[in-house]
Amino acid sequence: MKLRSFILSASAILKSLSESLQEAKSPGDIIIGGLFPIHESVDAKGQCNSIGRLTQSLIMVHAIEEINRSGELGNITLGYHILDSCGDVTTALRNSLRNFNTDSKQQSSPPVMAVIGDYYSEISIAVTRQLNLEKIPQISYGSTSGLLSDKTRFPSFLRTVPEDDHQAQAIVQILKDHNWNWVGIVATDGEYGRYAVERLQHHAASQDICFAYIKFLPEFLVDSNLEDSIRDTVKSVIENQNVSVIVSFAKPRHMMYMFDNVLKHHRGRKKVWIASDNWSQAVDCLNTTRWNLKDVGTVFGVTLKSGNSSRFERFLRNLTNNSDQYENKNSFLMEFLKGNDDSNNGSNTSIEFKIDRLVNTTYLYAVLSIELAVKAIAQTVKDLCVTKKCDISTLQPGELRDALKNAIISLDGRNYSFNKHCDLESGYDIIMWRYLSGRTLDMNYQVGHYDIKRDRLMKKVSSRCSVCYPGEMKVRRHGQPVCCYECKKCPENYYSNTTDASLCFECDNTTDYSNEGSNRCMKKTIDFLMWTDVYLITLVAFSALGALLCLVVGIIYLVCWKTPVVRSSVGPISILLLFSLLSTFGCVVIFGGEPKDWQCKARQVLFGLSFTLSVSCILVKSFKIIMAFEFDPVTQDILKKLYKPYLIIPLCLAGQVLIITVWFLYKPPKPMKDYKYSNKLLVLKCYENLFPAFGAMLAYIGLLAIICFILAFKGRKLPHCYNDAKFITFSMLIYLIAWVIFGPVYMYVRGKYKTVIEMAVILISAYGILFCQFFTKCYIILFRREENKEEKFRASVRSFAMKDRDSLRSRGIENLALSNDSLSSPEPSKPQRRESINSIVKPFYQDPVSHTQPTLQEDEKQQNKLIP
Repeated sequence: MKLRSFILSASAILKSLSESLQEAKSPGDIIIGGLFPIHESVDAKGQCNSIGRLTQSLIMVHAIEEINRSGELGNITLGYHILDSCGDVTTALRNSLRNFNTDSKQQSSPPVMAVIGDYYSEISIAVTRQLNLEKIPQISYGSTSGLLSDKTRFPSFLRTVPEDDHQAQAIVQILKDHNWNWVGIVATDGEYGRYAVERLQHHAASQDICFAYIKFLPEFLVDSNLEDSIRDTVKSVIENQNVSVIVSFAKPRHMMYMFDNVLKHHRGRKKVWIASDNWSQAVDCLNTTRWNLKDVGTVFGVTLKSGNSSRFERFLRNLTNNSDQYENKNSFLMEFLKGNDDSNNGSNTSIEFKIDRLVNTTYLYAVLSIELAVKAIAQTVKDLCVTKKCDISTLQPGELRDALKNAIISLDGRNYSFNKHCDLESGYDIIMWRYLSGRTLDMNYQVGHYDIKRDRLMKKVSSRCSVCYPGEMKVRRHGQPVCCYECKKCPENYYSNTTDASLCFECDNTTDYSNEGSNRCMKKTIDFLMWTDVYLITLVAFSALGALLCLVVGIIYLVCWKTPVVRSSVGPISILLLFSLLSTFGCVVIFGGEPKDWQCKARQVLFGLSFTLSVSCILVKSFKIIMAFEFDPVTQDILKKLYKPYLIIPLCLAGQVLIITVWFLYKPPKPMKDYKYSNKLLVLKCYENLFPAFGAMLAYIGLLAIICFILAFKGRKLPHCYNDAKFITFSMLIYLIAWVIFGPVYMYVRGKYKTVIEMAVILISAYGILFCQFFTKCYIILFRREENKEEKFRASVRSFAMKDRDSLRSRGIENLALSNDSLSSPEPSKPQRRESINSIVKPFYQDPVSHTQPTLQEDEKQQNKLIP
């Protein structure tokens, strides 16, 4: 079919296409297209399935983000638009035709100036012809067919890998060195497979190497002839018993089907397989739940030159916490991370597990090849638009293509450039499959290297009983020779960076960490309760609200200073209590942010003193309530002597000041780095340093709260207009429950959220006092003004006194009355009753300093008058 008619057919398909396009996009001044077999195949319905080379698209994303962060292009940024070829020519053409064009009238973003991909040669051959219509350069990281070296037919095609002719020569060298001259060949029936087999036959002829059979498998998995072809190939393998070596240029999925079928037969096992770069490092080729490497035999692999994957691995690991930034930018990644990928078979769907899968399926050659492709484009943009100051808006793909061919690419201290065929002759690594431990298959063990320029295979000659790699240490067993030993992975926070290390070195766990089997230490991430933390923001908001409420209540009290509600709640003490609560709410803010020395000290001082002041004020109010409604003259006389409000409060504060002073003189709080909380985190926090002193400070406040609770509980049945006792009881109960729960929780929680627990308990305690002590009174002042009158208060006390007469008799007041012949006296007159009521109410209307208690005789007279 001619190319023009093919494109017209593809355009017709586009018009009827209704399904949404999956893609990965990021804006930039210059857009780089990406074409990757993210899904490995297409089913009979034309749907892409089976996640394949997602990591290769992420290598491109990572490389572009690194260049943008480095600022090497000045104010110019690179963007990307990545599509899925699904390992299928038709799908690749359809997606590239729709998105990779320079018609700016149809696009809101800059047009694609260059394309990286595809991996498969047959796809690149089709796509580069289409892109060449607009002179868009295509840089492949894996298409190795020699046909693409013809610049007359493919002028816009470049690649960062060598062509397959060199791979064929490397395989011939392996066969020659092992004296294997009777070999079988398996390949896919496509441009890549046909060309590789032709070049292998060409070079093998000069070395007297012959081929017993050559079998081609259909290019596409949906081909109806696939099963028959695999069956025929398996028959050739098991019937040619004198052929022990098989060279395969098949695709990974084809090899999976091949192994599943050929290993069923005993005569198909224990062969020597020489894998091309197509599947030499494909972990899914062998179904390890069914077969093991012993069944297969020996697998040598020819793979493209490997790169440094450490930077990319860090990028993948960071996706565990940063994947949300790709929510609307990379639908492929979101599909994989959010569980739509069916390759797990439901065994594990956690993000951490899937990130591990991405790390384990990272092809080292792809890291180098894709990074070189991105670097080549960046260097060309730099040459054209940074050095020569080009106009980006008028830059044409043809200009970029011509400049690309002459670019000098620098990566990891080495310089690379394209040859006359626009190939990079980086060479090949020769690997061998092996087991690391248990059933963990290692496909990165290098046994040699093929140098293209020298046309020779440089082998790593090895004759060893055992070898341990970086991240492992030697463990000798009794009875074994000294050259034979087992290898054990370094434990967490230990590392080894040499081969055959006798021991693992410990990381400085105050600043560094390492995972099991690591060959280096990594810096811990510094963590503390930052101002952007949602917990801190919430607590500070509640703290600010509490402070605002204190100010509002204070204003209400000052405006209504002479009303009975304010006077009965001991106005000056209430204002002092509001000030202490305001200080408590304010001290909560100091608990947030990066801990400083002054901050660690100030927050405990402010909290301890402000809350002690709060409880001291409530203690004074509790005394006054009990004293005002105590009719026993002996008890009243004792209370009169004890009730010194402006002496009680300083004495209570003095006890707390003493505790804090001893604490700060001996071992004051200080900032500390907690490296034991997490292996990967270095938590900054305030350390109390002397927990007995911290406990004594809290216990002292608790003791005062218990005294308040007892006193208030005794006065719980007083008149409703004097019901401070009930609310004091509730507020102290809230305080005690909160801090009793605080103890075990505080000891259990670790890290930065230890501070959050203390902040929350402080706010709960402060809000408990604020609500119980002031909100009901503010409600009466603002909305029930008819109850905020002196007559109402007097009536309430009168009712209370009349109802409590039986209680007075039970206390012995009746005897006291009999001794004074009160029972025989006539019923008290109304003025006498009024005087009795005034004697109860009056103390609440007097200043707490000048308040005096009635004499014993007056009290007895008052009590006699209360008895009808």
